[in-house]
Amino acid sequence: MSSPSDAEVIRRSLGMPEAFGLIYDRHAATVLRFLGRRAGARVAEGLVGELFRIAFERRKTFETSHASALPWLYGIGANLLLKHRRAEARWLRASARMAAGPEAADRRASAAALDARVLFPRVADAIDALPSDEREALLLFAWEELSYQSVAEALEVPIGTVRSRLNRARARLRELLEPKEKNKVKSR
Repeated sequence: MSSPSDAEVIRRSLGMPEAFGLIYDRHAATVLRFLGRRAGARVAEGLVGELFRIAFERRKTFETSHASALPWLYGIGANLLLKHRRAEARWLRASARMAAGPEAADRRASAAALDARVLFPRVADAIDALPSDEREALLLFAWEELSYQSVAEALEVPIGTVRSRLNRARARLRELLEPKEKNKVKSR
């Protein structure tokens, strides 16, 4: 016998609220990982509880044509993260400072690790500089490895909008991260 889909569990929870605990059991670790990557472990732990409180309160609005609740939960999480944007920006700046610290000069560090430490501050700043809608789409796609369809569901936008946002985000990141070559020699 197969386990019930998230949609079936949420439907059942409307009459039997304790059934919603299964949604938490299924997805809390994944959502915690997503929030932790974006806001740090301490903030993420607080946001997980808030996320599931909101999901429980809004369970009547869940679109039961979707079998999985995970994209819906990502959407709630993305909205919570937007509210904590200042904390996220501080976290990225602090991480960038740590990555560029004295360890970057350690001669024993491998070339790849050194490159990553040097590049991380630029990447963090570039991601931070993206408009929030593009940043959210990019991080759901890249960090959480969601499909375009799942990102669309999480952000409650059409899939074409997700494609556009990802395309713009990639183009902006390329512009922000490309080395500035003022004296570029053209090949003949």
